[in-house]
Amino acid sequence: MGDGEPTDVLDDLFDVIEQRRDDLPEGSYTASLFTHDKGENAILEKLGEETTEVILAAKDGDDDALVAESADLVYHLFVLFAAHDRDLSELRDELDSR
Repeated sequence: MGDGEPTDVLDDLFDVIEQRRDDLPEGSYTASLFTHDKGENAILEKLGEETTEVILAAKDGDDDALVAESADLVYHLFVLFAAHDRDLSELRDELDSR
């Protein structure tokens, strides 16, 4: 990340997702999820698709695909959180309380 304060890639990702939700830049895949004709269903469908791909990668023993598909799953989960105006800190707090 260069000079300055260290940052967390998950925080950075969530910040970008929120920015795309707010700005809706043309040509942005993330923005398209927030403006899709199907509304929230588009996000939920992608979340389900990525969940299935994670399961299949694990079942097939494909570790590279497991990592890649898990990243896609986390991304789409973050999009869902942003669509519901939830903050990443809420997820951290919930995990911490367990």
